[in-house]
Amino acid sequence: MADTQEIEATTEVSSIDASQKKQETRDEMLSRHRKETSQLQNKEIELKKAAAKGSKAEQKAKKKQVEEEISRLSAKLKEKHAEELASLGYSTSDGKEKSNIDNLVKAIAGVSVTNQHDHSKPSKSAKRREKRAQQEAAREQRIQEEQSNIVSDRVVEDEKLEKRLEPLGLTVNEIKPDGHCLYRAVEDQLGHLSGGSSPYSYQRLREMVAAYMRDHASDFLPFYLSENMIDQDSAQSQAERFEDYCKEVELTAAWGGELELRALTHCLRKHIMIYSGSFPDVEMGKEYKSEHGSDSSNASIRLSYHRYAFGLGEHYNSVVPNLI
Repeated sequence: MADTQEIEATTEVSSIDASQKKQETRDEMLSRHRKETSQLQNKEIELKKAAAKGSKAEQKAKKKQVEEEISRLSAKLKEKHAEELASLGYSTSDGKEKSNIDNLVKAIAGVSVTNQHDHSKPSKSAKRREKRAQQEAAREQRIQEEQSNIVSDRVVEDEKLEKRLEPLGLTVNEIKPDGHCLYRAVEDQLGHLSGGSSPYSYQRLREMVAAYMRDHASDFLPFYLSENMIDQDSAQSQAERFEDYCKEVELTAAWGGELELRALTHCLRKHIMIYSGSFPDVEMGKEYKSEHGSDSSNASIRLSYHRYAFGLGEHYNSVVPNLI
């Protein structure tokens, strides 16, 4: 496949360029790794879209070929990243995973990973930085490790979802795999339902969700507290922590989940149907469900939930009618 050969060539050039540099800093290397992974993810979407042509048999064969090629390239890229990180002291050998994760967390948080002679209690700001870095470190670790079991789980999940959607005349429309995927998928749905462009951008949807959660804090705070352990040493009140959460929803690429979906149903006054190959289908905002399927002005928003997307964690796509 010409496109996958192009990816391999790009990866090899990046590797050569990296080796020719005097010495990449830790942050430069992590940034480059994220960029290379994102490029592979975007290429996967392009290849899948290109494969969605021809008869169903041809599409299935092309899709399988794409998945095999992307899995191979993903494993190769992760191996290269692991080797490069090893040059900075991050080993992936057995028995050291816990210390490696700890070091990676500190690296992302901007904390020195060398031995410290100062055993004074870390400041609250340093603890907060390290805590925020925990999620990013876990993501980096998943990128670095070759996870063939997750790749196979993704294939199984996709096949189950395809079998679920095909009788309904529906198919998945791939959405860019970033922290905005939930909002981008809803934006895509609103565009399909309006027959043109969406009335709201993904960023505007974020702002609407944050505003709704603030205005109805009593409805959301109990669920937020049940999902987020509150540090007893924190001087912040529950209301202050929830406000910080709303700011993340509004201003960052924080991944959206059940709380944000609940808010979206009310903001848009829409019934939302979520299909999955890993879990039973989920309905939200049933009170807004249209009794007339032909009423496009009040039609349901259809999304797909992917637990194993790209080997990097959870992801949302848009679900649209299959026109083929």
